[in-house]
Amino acid sequence: MKSASNILESMSDWPESWAIDEGDNQKGAEIVAALKGFAESLVELGLAPTTIRRHVNNLWLLGGEIICELNFEQDQREKTASELLEDSVDDEGGPYCRYLETEAEMKSFDATCKKLNAYLEKRRSI
Repeated sequence: MKSASNILESMSDWPESWAIDEGDNQKGAEIVAALKGFAESLVELGLAPTTIRRHVNNLWLLGGEIICELNFEQDQREKTASELLEDSVDDEGGPYCRYLETEAEMKSFDATCKKLNAYLEKRRSI
């Protein structure tokens, strides 16, 4: 089983895995940088490695959906990574994710997005 630090280190590979078009790697790297604080907070909470892995896997899905959406709506590229994340999650969950097949997967994804939304709201209020 991967340790929490190894799981977080794997995030650096995400931009390339999401890339569809030129410029996606740069925006992807910005999204990873914006997500890293949240992922680190999961470790600091002392969550089990399997729970951290589940949330991190869901963050990978979220980032991929954001990058995909950027390729359909080019004007969104002007937004910062934080703005893109804030636009993508709320207290009900996250965006539609085309790769989720079961209700359990969707609930897990939405739970991560809700947790990310709460983290972002707390960070904005500081």
